[in-house]
Amino acid sequence: MVPLVRPMRELTFGYSPCPNDTFAFHALTHGLVDVPCRIVPVLHDIEALNQRAQLGEFDITKLSVGAFAAVGERYRLLRSGAALGHGVGPLVVARTPMSLEEVARARLAIPGYATTAFRLLRLAAPALRHVVEMRYDQILHAVERGDVDAGLVIHESRFTYTEHGLVKVADLGEWWEQETALPVPLAGICARNDLDEALVNELQRAIRASVQYAFDNPEASQAYVLEHSQEMSPEVCAAHIKLYVNEHSLDVGEDGLRAIARLINA
Repeated sequence: MVPLVRPMRELTFGYSPCPNDTFAFHALTHGLVDVPCRIVPVLHDIEALNQRAQLGEFDITKLSVGAFAAVGERYRLLRSGAALGHGVGPLVVARTPMSLEEVARARLAIPGYATTAFRLLRLAAPALRHVVEMRYDQILHAVERGDVDAGLVIHESRFTYTEHGLVKVADLGEWWEQETALPVPLAGICARNDLDEALVNELQRAIRASVQYAFDNPEASQAYVLEHSQEMSPEVCAAHIKLYVNEHSLDVGEDGLRAIARLINA
């Protein structure tokens, strides 16, 4: 009698197509590290991930720290795969120099109400009047065209805003670090709470192993990164990865946990 071969369990993993995520999770989703199940990657913009997490759509997902409260008890934070650090904060940009107070009275494009970027902005400039939500990769063009007066930019836009003739109004990461002396907590990897504890622990180890593999074999993910890089130059991709994938991506660390708790409770 031929023994039955049980199919490996599948788990969905939502993360963004940004270079830091495709770099960090390439090994995990391509079977290059030991994983307790088959990982099915689902790539979406971070705000789309934030919104879908409210329904518990993915087994594992990247989430903005600013969205943690909205998902309630549905997900738990893992220690590996996070995006936080120093000098990584979102920027406010405009066509001409202006103050943050002027930005608060202007038409401002934001990458999503649940993003950490918007939460930081509301803390730094609580008197916001007119915000317009749009995909993060549309904001620079909207500011350049004059559709809005200023924009809150994240991801690779912090490297390319000058190519659109724009100027920096404020670095919200600098503001946060001056206020708290803590790293900027942008996003974390979360597992749905209905997953078995032992499985979650194995997944956490696999995610850490994937990040370490990326550090040890930086060329291995190059084709995957460029495939999803939305026509970013290799130089911008490399700068993006260098900034956002760091020691906190291996383990969020105690400072990272304090920063996350500080932002959630702010």
